Amino acid sequence: MSNPTAAMLVIGDEILSGRTRDANMHYLAVALTAHGIDLREMRVVADEPDAIVAAVNALRAAYSHVFTSGGIGPTHDDITADNVARAFGVTIDVRADARAILQAHYDRQDLELNVARLRMARIPEGATLIENPVSGAPGFSLGNVHVIAGVPKIFEAMVAGLLPQLTGGAPVLSRALDVMRGEGDIAGPLGELAARYPALSFGSYPFQRDGVFGSNVVVRGQDEVAVDQAMAELQEIFAP
Repeated sequence: MSNPTAAMLVIGDEILSGRTRDANMHYLAVALTAHGIDLREMRVVADEPDAIVAAVNALRAAYSHVFTSGGIGPTHDDITADNVARAFGVTIDVRADARAILQAHYDRQDLELNVARLRMARIPEGATLIENPVSGAPGFSLGNVHVIAGVPKIFEAMVAGLLPQLTGGAPVLSRALDVMRGEGDIAGPLGELAARYPALSFGSYPFQRDGVFGSNVVVRGQDEVAVDQAMAELQEIFAP
């Protein structure tokens, strides 16, 4: 049986402008791979309502899960929650359980739960909260869309708490070998090896080291025995 699939939707003008470097995709890819969910696509959209709605609807129709990052804070340009609600055609408002979480969080810091902070308690109808152990403000899951904060430390904590609740498949194993030959030299033998192991994925990633061209060859798959056998053949073929 195939693993569940996933897409990541990063929302924010700051990513597209280059002011902020996205740090969450690598973490999510590693975490999903270990959980047996195959990350198939990453998309970045601006803080534009129609763009968010269109991306959410396209991705949730194509994949088992969609993970969004960014746009659920207290400022006027944090519009992810509203537009995920629009994509599903449901209402959004301050919810009592989310408000209680925020109230307790700010009470502990002796801070006011003001109007801006209360925006983070607005949850679409029918959604399930995602715990935020770092800053309190919850994310939410609506259907197969999981809405998560963009700050890396918070994103990682929320994903770590969410994943055990999602059904995964077989983790994908990965082995790598540096071959000190250019891709043009290894393409033929590598293609023949890949043909003998159709259930595995073979990738070649060129590099240059001390003036010498080489290729990092990666073998990926769910069958550990097959991966190890393919790697043994790979080492034999390209032995120095």
